[in-house]
Amino acid sequence: MSVSGLKAELKFLASIFDKNHERFRIVNWKLDELHCQFLVPPAPPLTLHCNITESYPSSSPIWFVDSDDPNLTSVLEHLEDIKNNDSLRQQLKWLICELCRLYNLPQHPDVEMLDQPLPTGQNGTAEEITSEEEEEEEMAEDIEDLDHYEMKEEEPINGKKSEDEGIEKENLAILEKIRKTQRQDHLNGAVSGSVQASDRLMKELRDIYRSQSYKTGIYSVELINDSLYDWHVKLQKVDPDSPLHSDLQILKEKEGIEYILLNFSFKNQYNLARAQQSYNSIVQIHEKNGWYTPPKEDG
Repeated sequence: MSVSGLKAELKFLASIFDKNHERFRIVNWKLDELHCQFLVPPAPPLTLHCNITESYPSSSPIWFVDSDDPNLTSVLEHLEDIKNNDSLRQQLKWLICELCRLYNLPQHPDVEMLDQPLPTGQNGTAEEITSEEEEEEEMAEDIEDLDHYEMKEEEPINGKKSEDEGIEKENLAILEKIRKTQRQDHLNGAVSGSVQASDRLMKELRDIYRSQSYKTGIYSVELINDSLYDWHVKLQKVDPDSPLHSDLQILKEKEGIEYILLNFSFKNQYNLARAQQSYNSIVQIHEKNGWYTPPKEDG
């Protein structure tokens, strides 16, 4: 989904369940997350979080709750298991209805508004939903959130297929296991790393699994304890003319080890998108205005 399409959907949801709604409130939102409250008077509001991955809607959003109540955990696990329920609007409708049933509350009529199409054109555009003050605040947030979103058109229908193209079945199984582990961690409130960092590392891993160097056995990658943030990389082949090649031969003869073991540990906020965005912006400026090399005295 394009950034503009996701933004329009989030604004539409926030217009229905605003900060003063009597049952369900979207307290704040960014392009990669929602912070919501479900009101169960007289108890304090129930706080829910939703993380939106970069591949949405091909990957469904991930919900978790600030509570140890097993009934709530069960609701969210059931939400994950429902097929063809990947859109935020569908998930939100189902979730609100289930929470109302759980707490013996009447179904709120506003959930039916989630079946409506997104407002477009001049008949109530998404931009008209919020006040000027909120728009300014959201614009500042959007600039930050765009860090891990590539400026691209709508994904093709077969986007999931192209994502997996060129990856062996056993490696696809590893990626699927990671995805399920991350989702379960979110449900349990034991999140490791950020959504942006995990998305980026999953992309890196997919690229590795597609690469010819990996497929021809020049190197291998193993996740330590199935953690996306800790890798063992074994360098198994080097240029025969390299001094390192003879060192590897000696290592094999003396120690029986045929590879160089490298350990990669990634920070929780690992993300190069901001640097890429800055670089692309600079390139666009130069392409538009011409290349310019500052004088030596300017550094």
